[in-house]
Amino acid sequence: MSDSAMKTSSLKIRSLKTMLPTAGVMALIAFALPAQADNWRGWNIHPDGYPNTVALEEFADAVAEQTEGRITPRVYNNAVLGDQSDAIEQTRNGALDFANFNMGPMGPIVPETNVFSLPFLFNDVEHMHTVMDGEIGERFADALEDKGLVVLSWFDSGARSIYNTQRPIKTPEDVKGLKIRVMNNDLYVDMIAAMGGNATPMSYGEVYQSLTTGVLDGAENNYPSFESSNHYEATGYYSLTEHLIIPECLCVAKASWEKLSQEDQEIVREVAEEASKRQRELWVESSEESRQIVLDHGVEINEVDDKAAFQSLMEPMYEDFIANNPGTGELIEEIRATE
Repeated sequence: MSDSAMKTSSLKIRSLKTMLPTAGVMALIAFALPAQADNWRGWNIHPDGYPNTVALEEFADAVAEQTEGRITPRVYNNAVLGDQSDAIEQTRNGALDFANFNMGPMGPIVPETNVFSLPFLFNDVEHMHTVMDGEIGERFADALEDKGLVVLSWFDSGARSIYNTQRPIKTPEDVKGLKIRVMNNDLYVDMIAAMGGNATPMSYGEVYQSLTTGVLDGAENNYPSFESSNHYEATGYYSLTEHLIIPECLCVAKASWEKLSQEDQEIVREVAEEASKRQRELWVESSEESRQIVLDHGVEINEVDDKAAFQSLMEPMYEDFIANNPGTGELIEEIRATE
């Protein structure tokens, strides 16, 4: 054998000797890792630090830990995976594995959820919790599952109230003539119109400038959004009309759910229920912090003592809704009667 051949052979032997321990370590690592780990992708519209975001990220960490890595969820914040309508479809078809969805835009998929867009449906946030955590909530969960979304728990999104640049809202008369931004939904347009205001559907990102230039007189949202959007800088009055209280879900794609063992399904559901409790606690804390920030800035906050005056104006809306959505009348009565 030539010197060069011997050197080559020697190099190969040394290389194999070097590789063997590494291969052994890799085999041990591979043996220790869970087989067929599911790398779940989760959609979230909210930014870092928002109550929903914190709860979702804690949910993801707890699922990974308690399933010992069999499921490894990751939350994608700020709607980087698409807007909510896109994300609903992606989750239904299994392209996304889980998400936190507001029920407001769910109507085209699950028509029953349109009922949540009726103003003054719930007495307050606690009433909404009671309804959604009970038998009525289970029925909505069944309807969502039929469309490919498994509801694990219900989140809070607070109560939406009117804020504006002109005056405190104490009676429907105070809304007359005001240009109020609403979400793009005919029910919300009709709601402001019933109060005598001029509803203006508009992209959320355009609201701040429109308030500062007078294109809008006001808008409506919850405390955390009112504060985090900086809309409080452009308005002087926040009135607790609490006209819309819309639940949200922590949902899993049915396709992803059905791949899980019964043991992992139980773990994921239990963790999701804890995430719901955590989100609601964080929501209360965040709402109070936001309230204090806008108060310190000089915004005038007022209670609305006579909500019945607002509610009575909504009755024609309810009548039209029930006429156009057979069977919803009984559901509305059940929701209102829940204690």
